[in-house]
Amino acid sequence: MNMEDLYRLLRTSHVQAQGIVDTVADPMLVLDASLCVQNASRSFFETFKVDRYETIGQPLFELGNGQWDIPDLRRLLLEVIPKATAVINYQVDHVFPGLGSRTMLLTARTLVHPDNASHSMLLSIVDATERFQRDVAKDLLLGEMRHRIKNLFGVAQSLARQTPIEGRSAQQYRDDLLGRLGALMEAEDLAFVKQDETVLAALLERILAPYQAGPAAIVIEPGPAVELASRSLSSLGLICHELATNAAKYGALSKAGGEVRVSWTIDADKTELRLSWVEHGGPVVTPPASTGYGTKLIRSVASYSLGGRSELDYAVEGLRAEIFVPLRSDSLPN
Repeated sequence: MNMEDLYRLLRTSHVQAQGIVDTVADPMLVLDASLCVQNASRSFFETFKVDRYETIGQPLFELGNGQWDIPDLRRLLLEVIPKATAVINYQVDHVFPGLGSRTMLLTARTLVHPDNASHSMLLSIVDATERFQRDVAKDLLLGEMRHRIKNLFGVAQSLARQTPIEGRSAQQYRDDLLGRLGALMEAEDLAFVKQDETVLAALLERILAPYQAGPAAIVIEPGPAVELASRSLSSLGLICHELATNAAKYGALSKAGGEVRVSWTIDADKTELRLSWVEHGGPVVTPPASTGYGTKLIRSVASYSLGGRSELDYAVEGLRAEIFVPLRSDSLPN
């Protein structure tokens, strides 16, 4: 039996038997005109851990050592109800002894007994704390998703604008842009489905899998456990994609027998991640005469997105790259 059914029954039949009151699943009180408790449901006693003998006949605001002497509740029963006859889902936030901070939704209805014109009131109490907490969590998640989507569109727009078009075909431009967007999507996907200390290894495996021409072409060495923010994952995904693309075009992965070794360490204070990329077995390396877009992207992402730095060493035997990433969230740029 719900609140509506009990209200109709009490109004038409004037029945207040305890068995009927106990059919209401949520805590409920029946109050007289002076706001003393005439009856209470079993769920009320169980939820608020009070005894029947210390409840029935007592003024509502004196129950449980005054735990129901709540300003919002007083206003509801003494000011709102007399004018409205019924109030539904009136929110009350209060700290209850033994329960802690709770959010209650109160529904109150006035009963008028035609035989003697007396008044009584039904007061239903629904603990909506967990529901409100879930709603807050959903709002935070939606806000984070909106923020991420906005950032992703911004990054995609930036990549499209900055990917060079001079001296290359439309197909080359398309392939470069789609490759970078693919790396970004892989990192974002991991950020949603995998938030633990193995996420860096999983990110490297996903980003580098398309470049794995042979079983020994790319070696990802085991490293220490590390937790990374989703923003850091996206940035590292872009950097690793650029390094792998460069290796496939000009470096170790462009020649049979070439190898790339990827590893990472954490400093003693656990405040900085150091990602190492080492190539060997490829063509002889000569420092580039000018800085290409890929190199610019690596440096800018490391500095501005990660709040860290990058070091690129064009050694003769192969490119060596070091990416330094702060692990404190407050070190990330806004």
